[in-house]
Amino acid sequence: MAAREPEQFLYVTTTGRKSGEPREIEIWFTEHEGRYYIIAEHGSRANWVRNILANADVQVRVVDRDFAATARVLSDNYDIEMARLRSREKYGWGDGLVVELTPK
Repeated sequence: MAAREPEQFLYVTTTGRKSGEPREIEIWFTEHEGRYYIIAEHGSRANWVRNILANADVQVRVVDRDFAATARVLSDNYDIEMARLRSREKYGWGDGLVVELTPK
C-alpha cells in the first residue's frame, strides 16, 4: 500500500468582525501535538487575522474532520519558531504571523 500524501490545506471559518457573517479561507497548515498552525503572510493586515483578533472562536475543517477551535496569535518565540520550522519543512516557506488553532 502506498503512503498517503500529507494533507496540504485546512479550511478555517472566522466570523466577520464587521458583518458577523462566516468567512472561510483555505490555507496551508502544520500540526503538532494536536494543535494546528497557520501563517499569515501579511500579518495582522490579513482580514482573517483581524476577524480572529475580534473573535477567537473558529470552525476548522481538515480532510473529513470538522471541529470548533480557539485561535490565538502566538507571542512565545519558541512556539513561533517551531511552527515556522515545521512550515518550512512541509512547504519550503514559513514567514509571517503565526496563529495557533486549538480544538475545543
